[in-house]
Amino acid sequence: MSQRPTSLAITLGDPAGIGGEIIAKAFRDAPQAMAGCFVAGDLAHLRRAAAAVAGAGGLSLPVALIGQPGDLAGLPPRCIPLLQVGPEAALVPWGQVSAAAGRIAADAVVWAARAALRGEIAGLVTAPLHKEALSAAGVSFPGHTELLQAEAAAFAGTGLAGMPVRMMLASDELRTVLVSIHLALRDAIAAVTFDSVLQTLRITDKALSLALGRRPRIGVAGLNPHAGEGGLFGREEIDTILPAVQAACAEGIDAAGPFAPDTVFMRARSAPGHPGEFDVVLAMYHDQGLIPVKYLGVDKGVNVTLGLPLVRTSPDHGTAFDIAGTGRADASSLLEAVRVARQLSAG
Repeated sequence: MSQRPTSLAITLGDPAGIGGEIIAKAFRDAPQAMAGCFVAGDLAHLRRAAAAVAGAGGLSLPVALIGQPGDLAGLPPRCIPLLQVGPEAALVPWGQVSAAAGRIAADAVVWAARAALRGEIAGLVTAPLHKEALSAAGVSFPGHTELLQAEAAAFAGTGLAGMPVRMMLASDELRTVLVSIHLALRDAIAAVTFDSVLQTLRITDKALSLALGRRPRIGVAGLNPHAGEGGLFGREEIDTILPAVQAACAEGIDAAGPFAPDTVFMRARSAPGHPGEFDVVLAMYHDQGLIPVKYLGVDKGVNVTLGLPLVRTSPDHGTAFDIAGTGRADASSLLEAVRVARQLSAG
């Protein structure tokens, strides 16, 4: 019987951003936490990022090339293992959107996703990419979540509809799952349907039941102010969201709502000596769910993709082009994403 893989691939992210720097800092400052991890990306860009970290008053770690994940065991300590994905690329400028940078980022994600789907690695942690650069590179998916969904669907031999996924942003204090992800607000409102809300409740219940060892308590946010105030401010809660919650409850899912979105996140927040009423809040659109978690601490949040047949986590921040190359980026969220990926892959 083949041994279960334990290594995690850390994708480089957009090389014009801070991905390489937070990776270099994580390996330098938390070597035990990063044991068993390697970078999927480009050698020249990771070396440049490591040098930027050293230039900011830190220590520069050498980058060691590996040919496959199994080569990790033979590496010397205090180095950053890198598996070169694709041909070595010319350096792109710091802090600028480019098709070249988008292609490097996408190639790393695709390689890592396929390796995880084949069972060669335990999972992947994705450093931030830039959606505009991804589009410039000709990638037809707006972000990590959709790209990974497409890879998983192709591997399973199904269409995208057969591989429904959702984004969860999680910290020790609060978890939120989104009904829709990267859509214009008008489109996100239209995406709040009975089927999409019920499907999100099912995906959330299944994923968190595995993680928690019990069925999660799900609080559902309304779409409108005051959850519609009995239809005064909109009927989505009455006509769409409540029927979906009732249907989920009939299946045994522990869901309640819809609740006023300006208070439900506070009710779900866990604090010392004050556990939240809910394990997770179902939010109707991107910013409704992400702002509360990020406000509580952008260095603590982790992005987890639910519904995939692989483990994927990510820091909850972006490429930070404004500080790229300065060595000032904080690796805390990346380290938390690695910790959560290990936790999920061991389950």
